[in-house]
Amino acid sequence: MKKTVHKNRIWLLPLLLIGIGYLSAGAFLPDSTVKSPNIIFIIGDDISAEDIGVYGNKAIRTPNIDQLAKEGLQFDNLFLTASSCSPSRTSILTGRYPHNTGAAELHTPLPQHLTYFPEVLKRNGYYSALAGKWHEGENSRRAYDTLLTNKKINGEGGENQWISLLKSRPADKPFFFWLAPYDAHREWSANEAFENPYKPEEVIVPPTLVDTKETRQDLAYYYNEISRIDHYIGELVKELERQGIADNTVIIFTADNARPFPGAKTRVLDRGLKTPFVIKWPQGIKAQGKHVSGLVSSIDIAPTLLEIADVKPAETIQGSSFSKLLKNPGAVFRNYVFGEHNWHDYEGLERSVRTPDYLYLTNARPMLTNEGPIDANQSPSAKALKKAKADGSITAYQKEIFLSPRPVEEFYDNRKDPLQAHNRIDDPNYKKQVAGLKKVLSQWQTETGDTAPKNLTPDWYDRENGTALPAQGKRQEMPGKANKADRINKKGPF
Repeated sequence: MKKTVHKNRIWLLPLLLIGIGYLSAGAFLPDSTVKSPNIIFIIGDDISAEDIGVYGNKAIRTPNIDQLAKEGLQFDNLFLTASSCSPSRTSILTGRYPHNTGAAELHTPLPQHLTYFPEVLKRNGYYSALAGKWHEGENSRRAYDTLLTNKKINGEGGENQWISLLKSRPADKPFFFWLAPYDAHREWSANEAFENPYKPEEVIVPPTLVDTKETRQDLAYYYNEISRIDHYIGELVKELERQGIADNTVIIFTADNARPFPGAKTRVLDRGLKTPFVIKWPQGIKAQGKHVSGLVSSIDIAPTLLEIADVKPAETIQGSSFSKLLKNPGAVFRNYVFGEHNWHDYEGLERSVRTPDYLYLTNARPMLTNEGPIDANQSPSAKALKKAKADGSITAYQKEIFLSPRPVEEFYDNRKDPLQAHNRIDDPNYKKQVAGLKKVLSQWQTETGDTAPKNLTPDWYDRENGTALPAQGKRQEMPGKANKADRINKKGPF
């Protein structure tokens, strides 16, 4: 890779990495008494599962992520609870649904009274560190011994700190690393990072976008960001092997939400909530190269990692450990996964429940379009969609983001319609299935204390041109607040 100079990089080093009691890189010798597995959790920013090589993208270059899957397990049906940055991350940190975190909307901080799984590891002898994106609130600072964080929301977000973090960690403790690169969040910064950057003609244009030169260039820049993460993952694995700790290190790659393009990010359809998730752990996973097809929710990650570390989970966790899937990838796990869309630059309130076969969702703001957050709906790809809409060349599938009013309810047959393009809510052939999932979703909302406030946080930006509105910076009632949902630990249907 070429050395890239990135603008606006302000690195904060709240804690010194190298000091008394730490070993230098050249003298590093792992302590043979450390038995608990090390855990490295890599969470990419705005990356869809279908944009990773091992998940079927033939144009993207992700050899290191692909290798993790080949030497570990690939989860094909792991779903996020929100396709929105901080709500998704706070959900993973707490093992709770977004409306149960007190931080259901973008850029709202976690409350002090909840427990974050890295702090539980820290209390039980782990050295805990975060490098990169950190916007889960000041209270989450206590979960880490070391924070290497960036004030800006663009750029690579700490990948160049990963190796030094590995070299300077305490040798007498197992470690947990939350590695949170900003790739592939807009604005793009990896355009000149590679000897062989992607050409517009190389990319695969998803059916949600129009195939124009502007869209292809936008996707090429996005691909560059994904391949930059992949490069650093390769370097990380090399250092683990150099230190002789690769066999007892759990390494995970996933993402917080879908690609930052219209029709993906902020959606509760599969193209918003399905995420890449690959895990490698040589000492703990013997069935290497297998696929896990069972349904898993991102709230299940925290209890799983705690069980792997032989640490009791906090009672506040709503998820369940899927550790049995590491031994038996073909086992059935969940019957349902649930999703939320709350405020993210624009007002919204959607809920979804998915089974292996069907998806049912509700929309409490049907008069509002869902063109994605501001970074997506002001992108070159979005402008190409708006132009196609104006000249009539847009497809029905692409035009869906502009619908107003939208359906209050939607139902999809995932087996016959994997793109979830055909709403079957009024199809009499699915009357029984719709009624069943409607009941399950209602039960989940009731048991977990979800609410639909009359006064939600409004749009902060114009949906057409992205200019700031008078309401910018003003928030209204958070979903779940009236029921004190951040104090409710009930899990809902499983």
